[in-house]
Amino acid sequence: MRQVLSKPLFRGADSPSLAFAVVRVPFFLEPEYDELKPFIESNRDRLVKKWGGEQGWERQKRHHDLKGRGIAAGIPHFNLDRLASNSMASHRLIQHIGKRYGLNVSETLYDGLNVYYFVEGHALNDKPRLAQVAAETVTALLAKQNATDQALSEEEILSFLHGNEGRLEIENALRALRKLGVHGIPKFIIEGSSVIDGAAGPETFVKVFREIEKRGYVSGGPIFGDILGVSKETWMKGSHTRESLLLNEEQKKMA
Repeated sequence: MRQVLSKPLFRGADSPSLAFAVVRVPFFLEPEYDELKPFIESNRDRLVKKWGGEQGWERQKRHHDLKGRGIAAGIPHFNLDRLASNSMASHRLIQHIGKRYGLNVSETLYDGLNVYYFVEGHALNDKPRLAQVAAETVTALLAKQNATDQALSEEEILSFLHGNEGRLEIENALRALRKLGVHGIPKFIIEGSSVIDGAAGPETFVKVFREIEKRGYVSGGPIFGDILGVSKETWMKGSHTRESLLLNEEQKKMA
């Protein structure tokens, strides 16, 4: 997305605006994990069991080049002993923040939770810690954007996490994924129809995005928008825009 946004095919006052709307669809790696426990086991133990022992796990690492793909994505170190847990709370949180503040805010929180989990190793069902991270992230981003929206407090987010709001939407999305035959991640659904496997290289995505850019319009919206309760107004505003990309680059230069 960054490559397409930073180097558009068309420039000038009459050129079409560029924006991406990313709607995160929940997926449970271990749906049987007890939701009442902050965490169940380390990710190392989970994967060793999944692949039939240490040798099987080592084969999978070599086959999928997990370390190399992590480095390419800007994550130089994965915490293999991160705490694996039920992830319902984190899925509900991402959807809640996106619907309340917009997909650009939920994407920032999503990026932060990737570091929180994959690098720092914290559990995605540690509700007090999730509430703290979410409150700090949303507050900082709204201030950066000079937004007039009031950020949720840590206490308000924790109260949400201890409730059930948004659970039905997550459960409906999981059922829809099963009907579509999606049994692994990552998967990307573009224009509501084109499914691209996460193992595809950046050039595959750039090719698809450039074709849409040349066409000048998107032929379909996010098929999970209605299921997750994301309004058309919300996803039409986008999560990644050329303007936000340029603003971030300018702020980095000034920092």
